[in-house]
Amino acid sequence: MINRRHFLTTVAIGTASAAALAACGTGSTTAGETGSAENPVTITYTWWGNDDRAERTRKAIALFEEKNKDIKVNGNFTDFPGYWQKRATEAAGGGLPDVMQWDLSYLRDYGQRNQLLDLGTVNINTDAFDKSLLPSGQIRGKTYGIPTSTNAFAVYYDPAKLASLGIAEPDGTWTYDEYNSFLTEVGSKGNGTIFGGTDYTSVWWMFNIWLRQNNIEAFTEDGKLGFTKDDLKKWWNTVSDLRGTPAIVSEERVTQLAPKSPFGSNVTATEVTWDNFMAGYLADSGAKELKLVPVPSDDPDNLGLFLKPSMLMVASAKTKYKDAAARFIDFMVNDPEVGEIFKTSRGVPASKTQRDGTTFEGTDKLVVDYEKSIEKYLKDAPEPPIVGFGTLEASFKRISADLNYGKVDVNGAADAWFKEAEDLIKQNA
Repeated sequence: MINRRHFLTTVAIGTASAAALAACGTGSTTAGETGSAENPVTITYTWWGNDDRAERTRKAIALFEEKNKDIKVNGNFTDFPGYWQKRATEAAGGGLPDVMQWDLSYLRDYGQRNQLLDLGTVNINTDAFDKSLLPSGQIRGKTYGIPTSTNAFAVYYDPAKLASLGIAEPDGTWTYDEYNSFLTEVGSKGNGTIFGGTDYTSVWWMFNIWLRQNNIEAFTEDGKLGFTKDDLKKWWNTVSDLRGTPAIVSEERVTQLAPKSPFGSNVTATEVTWDNFMAGYLADSGAKELKLVPVPSDDPDNLGLFLKPSMLMVASAKTKYKDAAARFIDFMVNDPEVGEIFKTSRGVPASKTQRDGTTFEGTDKLVVDYEKSIEKYLKDAPEPPIVGFGTLEASFKRISADLNYGKVDVNGAADAWFKEAEDLIKQNA
C-alpha cells in the first residue's frame, strides 16, 4: 500500500482564529445563511492526506475564496487512520465539520444515521458526471456524497525489472492461472531479490472484482453478504500454491518494508491496486517508468472493473450553512481550475467539465489513458458498502496476513472472517 505519511499537522486556511478552526459544523458567528464580502460566513473543511495534498487543497480553497468573497473556509487534515477516529469522536458529540472529504467505505455508516446532509436538497451541478458513477454516493434514493474523482483497479508492473529478468511485458489479457504463472516466473528468476508480487487475494476490492467477474454481488440490498463462505475459500485458494514461494513476497518482508509497499520498495515486479497510486509508486521506487494493464479474469468479456470514487465530498447534516457548503462542494468537483491544481492526485476528475479543463501530462496522462483503455469493460460502480464495512475491510486484510504467516489455513481464515462479518451485520441490523 502507498505510504500514507502520518501528518497530524493542522493547516489553517483563511484569516479566522484558531478557535474558529477548532469548531466543527458550527460555521462562523455570522447570523443566518447568507454572508457578504464585508462579513463572510465561515465553514469548516477537513480532509486526509499528506503535505502534497494539503498544498494543493490550500490553493483550491484560496481560489474558492477569491471567487466567493462571502465565504471563508477553515481547513485541517490528518493521516487516513487518524481521520476516521476524529470523525467518530465528532459524530458522537454532534459536531462534524461543515464539509468533509469522504471515503466510500464509511458513507453508509454515517449516511444511514442521518449524520450527513442529503445533497439532493441543495444546489450542486452533477450534469457533467457519468450517470453510472453517481449511485456510489447514494443510499436509498438520497445523495450523500459527490465523487471528486475516479480510480480503477489495475496491475502495475516495472518494465525495467522485467527486462532485467528477460521476461516479456504483459498485455493484460490473462487468466488467473496465467497471472500466477507470470508471478512464478518472475520469482524464480529474481534470485531472492525480486519477487513476483504481493498476495492479491488479501485485497478486499480485488475480491470484489472477482465476485463481479462471477456475477456475484458482494452485498445484498438489505445489508447482508451476497457471497458464501465457499466463495471466499475459493478466492483465497487462488494463490494457495504460491504462498511461501518467490512468486509472492512473504508477510514478514511486507511488515519489514512498511510503511512503504514492496512494489514501491523495488522488492516486487508487480502490484494489484488502484491506478491513482501511480505518482506515489514512482516517488517511492525511483523508477523511470511504470505501466498499467487490466487485472486477470477467467472471462475475457467480463473483467469486473468499475470506476470507484477515489473520494467523495460530503456535508454535515447539522451544518448551519447549507448553501455555502453546497457552493464549496460544487466548486471542488466541477471547477476546471481546481482540476488543474489536483491533476490526478485525487484520481481522474469525475466531472467532465473539470476533466476537459485539465491538462494531463506524464504520470497523470498514464492514469487517464489507462481508464480510457478499459472503458468498454466498465460496469456500474457498486453502491456504498454495508454499515461497518471499514472494519470488515481491515479484518479481511488482517486475516489474510494470518493466512500468509501460516497462522491459519484457508478454512480457518474463512470461518474467522465470516464470524466477524455476521456478528457485525447483526449488531447493525
